[in-house]
Amino acid sequence: MESKQRPMMATVVGALQLLCTVVVTCTGFPATTGPLQPNFYAATCPQAEAVVRQEVVRAVHGDAGLAAGLVRMHFHDCFVRGCDASILLEPTEGSTAERDDPVNNPSLRGFEVVDGAKARLEDACPGVVSCADILAYAARDSVALSGGPRYEVPGGRRDGTVSMASEVADNIPAPTFTLDQLTQSFAAKGLTQEEMVTLSGAHTIGRAHCTAFSDRLYNFSATGAADPAFLAQLRRACPAGGDGAVDPALVVPMEPRTPYALDALYYWGVLRNRGLFVSDQALLSSPPTAAQVRQSAYGGYPWKLKFAAAMVKMGQIEVLTGSSGQIRSKCSLVN
Repeated sequence: MESKQRPMMATVVGALQLLCTVVVTCTGFPATTGPLQPNFYAATCPQAEAVVRQEVVRAVHGDAGLAAGLVRMHFHDCFVRGCDASILLEPTEGSTAERDDPVNNPSLRGFEVVDGAKARLEDACPGVVSCADILAYAARDSVALSGGPRYEVPGGRRDGTVSMASEVADNIPAPTFTLDQLTQSFAAKGLTQEEMVTLSGAHTIGRAHCTAFSDRLYNFSATGAADPAFLAQLRRACPAGGDGAVDPALVVPMEPRTPYALDALYYWGVLRNRGLFVSDQALLSSPPTAAQVRQSAYGGYPWKLKFAAAMVKMGQIEVLTGSSGQIRSKCSLVN
């Protein structure tokens, strides 16, 4: 009997450790968060996370697609100069900012949600809560509102003072990337291949502009292993004009069956060769990543826990803390 209990206890402990990784702090299993700390504003602005949550709830109830927009914005922020809210800065005279690059414009959305939370927090706690933390909290709340777990996000990020459109293309993984390119792109940010496959599941919510994958629709050498019926469906949704170009305003849901739900249907789509991007379908191009896709498809809840843990780790990429950077008074402008 004792020999059967020990493996069972090991399984329970392992499950608790996984869960604690997600929530960041848990009695008996402290998680390492580096320079960031849970409940960072408990003494200086205790309502900070609640205010952000209220703004996100209000926005998502008005437009469910904003949840995906805020998750994507956090990702695009962290992959360029680290999680420093540089994505929120507007261009200055003579220079263009990250948000102006074609990778981000016009597809990024949710700026007004962050600005609304920041305005309220400046009224309540002036000069205390960073825009970078607001964006990280907003992404977390968006995941929860989309059906994912509500995980703890450590705070203490400070805001950067530089934002350059020229740095975007070299840092944001392209929808045409191969598996090797994806792996290298995430590794450059300290994320593993497994975490890359896990975070790719964010493509289960939101929308994509047809121009992001139109080459796949009308360039037959680039279609890869895509389901022909799926390509035909996309061509109807993204028709080419007389000049062969696709209207840049056209969008399609990333996962059409449940476009606002953070679930495992994205992975089922990839298994059926219905990944929207070349980079989605590339996840099947090696045995380890293909196995992880299958595991994620069949294990929706374990994937959600891994997704939350990967989001916490991503949110700590090259953060500014202590006396580095600043706390912007307005997220779109340097003080």
